[in-house]
Amino acid sequence: MGTYLNPGNSGFARIIKSDYIDKTGLISLINERMDTEHSLICISRPRRFGKSYAARMLCAYYDHTCDSHSLFDSYEISKDKDYTTHMNQYQVVYLDMTQVMAEADEDSECKDIVAFIRKKITEELLKYYPELEFDSAFSNTLINAVECSKKSEDDTPKKFIMIIDEWDAPIRETPKISEKYLNFLRMLFKSSGTTERIFAAAYMTGILPIKKAKGQSAVSNFDEYSVLEPLEFAPFTGFTEKEVKRICAEKQMDFEKAKKWYDGYTIGDAQSVYNPYSVMRAMRSRKFQSYWQKTSVSENLEILISINKDGLQEDILKLIAGEELQVYTKGFNNDFEKFRTKDDVLTLLIHLGYLSYNSDTGRVRIPNEEIRFEFNELLRTTEQAQLVDLIKASEQLLADTFAGNGDAVAEAIRKVRATNYAPTHYNNEQSLRYAIKFAYIICVDRYMKVEELASGKGLADVVYIPKPTTALPALVVELKWNESANSAIKQIKAKNYPAVLQNYVGEIILVGINYSEKTEKHTCKIEKISK
Repeated sequence: MGTYLNPGNSGFARIIKSDYIDKTGLISLINERMDTEHSLICISRPRRFGKSYAARMLCAYYDHTCDSHSLFDSYEISKDKDYTTHMNQYQVVYLDMTQVMAEADEDSECKDIVAFIRKKITEELLKYYPELEFDSAFSNTLINAVECSKKSEDDTPKKFIMIIDEWDAPIRETPKISEKYLNFLRMLFKSSGTTERIFAAAYMTGILPIKKAKGQSAVSNFDEYSVLEPLEFAPFTGFTEKEVKRICAEKQMDFEKAKKWYDGYTIGDAQSVYNPYSVMRAMRSRKFQSYWQKTSVSENLEILISINKDGLQEDILKLIAGEELQVYTKGFNNDFEKFRTKDDVLTLLIHLGYLSYNSDTGRVRIPNEEIRFEFNELLRTTEQAQLVDLIKASEQLLADTFAGNGDAVAEAIRKVRATNYAPTHYNNEQSLRYAIKFAYIICVDRYMKVEELASGKGLADVVYIPKPTTALPALVVELKWNESANSAIKQIKAKNYPAVLQNYVGEIILVGINYSEKTEKHTCKIEKISK
């Protein structure tokens, strides 16, 4: 066994020693495509969604230098009719591109990662097949290796399966070498009899889909399954709700909290997909919090938002306020360099896992509390002037609310509705509710916001429940249209909205807001009660 050639099954053996969630059904999909026109597969998923686990699983299953029956016999793949047909039958080339890039940097003989890959794989092939006829053309060397396997083993040539994890790392982190790297992949997997003689299949996984060149995939003979269009590979992306319920039951952890923190992704037909890395970290630490660790990818969030194409920052603020946005995803070039529109930036945020995309509606939203925490951190630390101004205005609005200054609150709401932040359907109650959420955006880090909270006698429009770590009063906001701010306060009292805060003890601020179409004025009435 080598580092790049036939790495064995030890990686997967380590994985299943922990709390492994069975995703071996993925192997069946690969087996179905073996030695067909659809045997080249590229899977792109957000970070921390199990891509590397899948790659190591495939290495263990296909590598002919080991016996992996004991690792798979108790899992879903063992029920497949072709379970043993392909098990441990292939030459496996495994490239973890983040590791390759690090080792190539330390290799004084190689000028770039392409030369490094050629050198290392050839060296390991020569060790395994001493009789190998080396050829300067890398594909010819691989063909010779297939012929050597036929002579030296059981007279059945062993084709290669190439598994490339984090395939897009060179494009994300060192764009200047992307063209040479893509050319290498293009030549290696070109549609020809030569490639068919070498590869039974290839599986690439990364964050980004294959980079586009003139609107087309730069490596065109791969079938791609992105987070936008996962098709039959959707069940092997993240954890399902059923799986998380089982994990929470086994670990005696609160499922509803797990759902709030890590659910929210829509992948294909699955409406509830969880971040697996964060779920398992929460189970081990027994603490629900953000495990979205800082990386070179996540650190791009503020940089991306600073681009502010076509009012991108306003849209980000709308998302933080709890709104959904329509996004056109088809124009994205699948890289970190060229952004023609704000839709390109938002599409990248989908691929990175910062936004959840619903393919039926074409709309995006912040998926869960973990990602909302990251956006809230952006608000807390941003140096973007436009965002800073809005945060200051929201801070002042909250202070005026605490002080009972209804006129100042009404004026602040008017200003929000007069800006680009307001929806185009200005004159309806929904737009007023939207403006309220946006104006109080500073509350996202300090309160739990509940819209249309059931009270037993009706619905309060927006309720802000202070987080346990704060000493703030609760807010109950009632909206009226063509009535009066006083009638909004009366409705709060009549319907006993504060009773919904049954576990809350402290001051409650009642905020009644009205908009009159006739006078085109906002009015606000504020009262305080204690509970």
